[in-house]
Formats: sequence, C-alpha cells, structure tokens
Amino acid sequence: MRKLAILKRKEIRSLGSEELRDKLKQLKSELSVEKGSVASGTKPENSGKIKEIKRTIARILTIMHEREGGKKQK
Repeated sequence: MRKLAILKRKEIRSLGSEELRDKLKQLKSELSVEKGSVASGTKPENSGKIKEIKRTIARILTIMHEREGGKKQK
C-alpha cells in the first residue's frame, strides 16, 4: 500500500470534489492499517503518523462541508 503524504489546507483546497473523496477514502484505510498494527503490538515507525492522518482527515472533511454550504445534518 502506498503511503500518502500529509496534505496542507492550500493543497486540499486545490483538489476537486471527486479527488477529495478519493483522498479521504485512502486516508481512512491507511488510518485503519496503522491502528491495526499498533493494536497488534508492533512498534510504529513514526509515532505521530496516526495523529497527522486524523488531522488531514479533519481538514478534508472541513473543506468538504464548507463547499456544501455548511449544511448541517440531524
């Protein structure tokens, strides 16, 4: 599996909606792999990787919600 680079806000905003969905899907799968490896007891290569992936996911979701016009779901 290819490891994704952490994206900054400026880079995320330059992506299209479809690309954002793809990146989000890839990051979520990478996060689950990282969490699984930590849960199985292996020592992570980069201890801050999980935190950075979570932050990038949050950035992508925030920008996606901004583009939708801030519609709130109940």
